[in-house]
Parts: sequence; structure tokens; C-alpha cells
Amino acid sequence: MADKSKIEWTDATWNPVRGCTKISPGCLHCYAETFAERFRGVPGHPYEQGFDLRLIPEKLAEPLRWTSARMIFVNSMSDLFHKDVPDDYIGKVAAVMRVANWHTYQVLTKRADRLSKLLQTDLKEHAEEPHIWWGVSVENKKHGLPRIDYLRNSPAAVRFLSIEPLLEDLGTINLTGISWVIVGGESGNGARPMDAEWVRSLRDQCEAADVPFFFKQWGGVRKSQTGRELDERTYDAIPNPSPHPIASLPIRKGHLQRFELQVAEAS
Repeated sequence: MADKSKIEWTDATWNPVRGCTKISPGCLHCYAETFAERFRGVPGHPYEQGFDLRLIPEKLAEPLRWTSARMIFVNSMSDLFHKDVPDDYIGKVAAVMRVANWHTYQVLTKRADRLSKLLQTDLKEHAEEPHIWWGVSVENKKHGLPRIDYLRNSPAAVRFLSIEPLLEDLGTINLTGISWVIVGGESGNGARPMDAEWVRSLRDQCEAADVPFFFKQWGGVRKSQTGRELDERTYDAIPNPSPHPIASLPIRKGHLQRFELQVAEAS
């Protein structure tokens, strides 16, 4: 877990899964893959196996060790709902999120169909937790807009959209049931351009629907130079974080021991 994430809309990252595979145009220049593949073959490095998908059970209990509340982006280096992540392992990740409820968890996926199915079945008891936010990535009309429908039709206390990289004008989108929208352009080598009018359209739709709007970045090859101002201001709106207080030390230790025992028994 990284407690000082550079991602503008979160505080920390937690990766009980590493690695992924591409499924849509938004994956073309995946930052996580680029980072992980730099270390393929480096003995002892967390990404010695590059971006190959792997479960990391020893990371499961990490949020329980954090005594101050964080916004935590779950699986910044993977997708929790990848087809090769077993249902029971997803359940273990969700169980930690439910217990360590002084944090706020931001779960983002491109596999919206599987997200929807599990929120209505195995994860049903977790869906309405106000400190667990469920989101989908949206990059274009063809692949992204159907994900919004899957999310909207799923039970959840907080549903959010990460519209990044925004690759085309999305037109009018249905924001019913959506609690938060993040918008950003692609960054790094080969970054595809984003038109300002596409962003303004989404901002205006969020304002009309009273949905918090967060503009992450313009992106480009040098994102630090293009910044994140839209029409001479920044947009940093975000829903309220977890309402739960931090558990006492004995309670945290008890939960931690239980989850660590489960990991040991499974290994």
C-alpha cells in the first residue's frame, strides 16, 4: 500500500491484486502496465513478473494497520473484477473493506458486468456500505456508456465514474444514481488529445444534475505543464468520506489476527 499517492483524487493505493489484461481502447497506454513492465525480471521486485496477473494475499490485511483514515484507491495496478480473480478472493478483499470502515474505498473497474453481478449476489451485503464506493471507467461511447448502465442497475450507496482517458465527446449521459464524476485526459507518450468542449459538456451536465465533478488533468506528454485548470479554476468536488470512527486498538488487532490467520491457512 502506498500512503501518499500522486493520484489527485485519492490519498493512498492498495493492491491485493497485481497485473491485468487489456479489454478496451482506454487500456491502450495503461500507466500501470508501463510501470510494471519496467521491472520484469528484476529479482525480488514486487513486479518481477511484470504485469502478469497475480493475487497478493499478504497484502489483504494492510488497511487494518492504518490508524488514520484514508481515501484508498483499491487495485490501482489491476482490476479487482478481472475474470481470473476468483469470486472468493474478491470476497476477502471486500471483507477487509467492510471491517476497516474508517477508510473510504474507491473500487474502479472496466469489468462492469461482473461488478454488477457480484453486487447483486456475493457482495450484496457490502453494496450499501457508505464508505465503499463502486465505480466504472468510461473512455468512449461504445465501451464506456454501457458500463454506466451496469453500474446504475447495481445496488450501491456510492456510484462513481472515472471518465479517463476521455477519448471522444460522450454527448448527453444519464447521471441518475451517480454520486461522483472524475474527468481527465490521457498522459504520457502517445497520449491521445482531449477537446475542452468534451470536458465542459460533462462539467455542465454534472452541475445540472447536482453531481460532484472532479477535473483530474488535461494530460498530454507533459501533464505537469498542461495542469488541471478548466476555465481558469480547478474542480475538486468529492462525496463525503467514511462516517465511521477508527476502531480501538484491541478491535483492530483482533481483526488483523483473524485475517492474517486466514492467509496463513490458505498458503
